Amino acid sequence: MSRSPWFRPLLGSALALALLAPFLPASATDGAPAVADAAALQRVVDAYAARARPGTLGVAVLDLKTGATAGVNADKPFPMMSVFKAPVAAAVLSRVDAGTLSLDQRVTIHRSDVLSGSAVPSIGARFRGEQMSFTVEQLLKAAVSESDNTAVDALLKVVRPDEVTAFLHAHGIDGLRVDQDEAGVAQVMRGLGQGGSAPAHESEQAQDQRFARGYQAFLDDPRNRSTPDAAVMFLRKLGGGELLSPASTQHLLGLMAAQTIPNRLRAGLPQGVRFADKTGTSGAFNGRTAAYNDIGIATWPDGRVLIVAAFLLDSPATPQARDALFATFARDLAAAAHP
Repeated sequence: MSRSPWFRPLLGSALALALLAPFLPASATDGAPAVADAAALQRVVDAYAARARPGTLGVAVLDLKTGATAGVNADKPFPMMSVFKAPVAAAVLSRVDAGTLSLDQRVTIHRSDVLSGSAVPSIGARFRGEQMSFTVEQLLKAAVSESDNTAVDALLKVVRPDEVTAFLHAHGIDGLRVDQDEAGVAQVMRGLGQGGSAPAHESEQAQDQRFARGYQAFLDDPRNRSTPDAAVMFLRKLGGGELLSPASTQHLLGLMAAQTIPNRLRAGLPQGVRFADKTGTSGAFNGRTAAYNDIGIATWPDGRVLIVAAFLLDSPATPQARDALFATFARDLAAAAHP
């Protein structure tokens, strides 16, 4: 278990104070309410970490009203999968804010660049001919709201992975790193080296052995990882207007709120709660799923804000059981934070 004092350092920012002022009662910094709220949140987090076994659940939670925090495995790096599309989008939008990139700028995608993976009919499904061009704005929507793998890899040709990580570190977000694109992650999962391909006439047994190696290699790979702490810090600074201009902040939060995968934390939140989130899912092997994630900002109609990052590693649970785990976790977390 680990908890992180995200709240106090962030209150040093005048901008953060201005944005949080409507949500902060006089008692928010006196200690006692936050301690009580933190205990309630921690009980929920601990219960679900136990329920997730033998998978490993990593969670970090921050209640902006009280400053209460809770966590389990919060400083452990977890593979992000498509969660990384939100920080990639933030780095792209920072270029738009700087005037070095335009939302109308077009990016060419070749047929060889098209990947599988999207929550809706993807760029690949709409692709015609040997190449097409899309605007940065179209790619952002496809990558964040539709979790389109082809779109995010196209964006990573505009802003390189190391530049995304440098952008995050420049804003004090450590523990979240972007090293490779979706195509690179897929190569690891398939047990193939960079640019490698499956052997011709590979037997079913040899393929299974290769996939087993790839699955373990993915679990051991330090690239494209985030701690739950770092994911919450990213969301906190994004929502607090510390990463992007007001227009770009609202743009990205809107894309996250519009994402088309409502079957995780969002499914358990009370009606009327706005949730701006990004999910991520890996492939599976032998009934185990390497990564199943959701990070987001939940905002109640009365202004209560709860930031949560949940990463499930190497779980044997069925898709239905994982969905239920995340939904009931969000339900119980919401009840503890906003009784």
